[in-house]
Amino acid sequence: MRDFGIPATLDEMEALGRAAIAALPQAFREQLGDVVFRVDDFADEETLHDLGIENPFELTGVYEGHALTERSIEMSGTLPTRIRLFRRPILDEWAERGDETLEHLVRHVVIHEIGHHFGLSDDDMHALEELADG
Repeated sequence: MRDFGIPATLDEMEALGRAAIAALPQAFREQLGDVVFRVDDFADEETLHDLGIENPFELTGVYEGHALTERSIEMSGTLPTRIRLFRRPILDEWAERGDETLEHLVRHVVIHEIGHHFGLSDDDMHALEELADG
């Protein structure tokens, strides 16, 4: 468990995200396939603009791609599906909440973004998060 002090580095937060993915049921992990996972300090200007977000601290993660439920053969040759987490907004939210571990918050953001990959509802995402919490 990480407490307040020296903020998690990009590599440390990526490790937390990968641990969250590893904790998912195998059936979900297998369906992630070639999804690219990465952590940046903030979303880039283009992503913020595309989502209509002015304050970069308001975006903790993003799923970039088409949900499995929306894919078709015509989509071959498109950019790879990505899940990106944004370290600084996550750390800010963690500090504001103060009632959970950084690991738990990162897991929550990862599962939410993975949920978009599967085309899941918010209720389904909450159930998946409970499974990962084990």
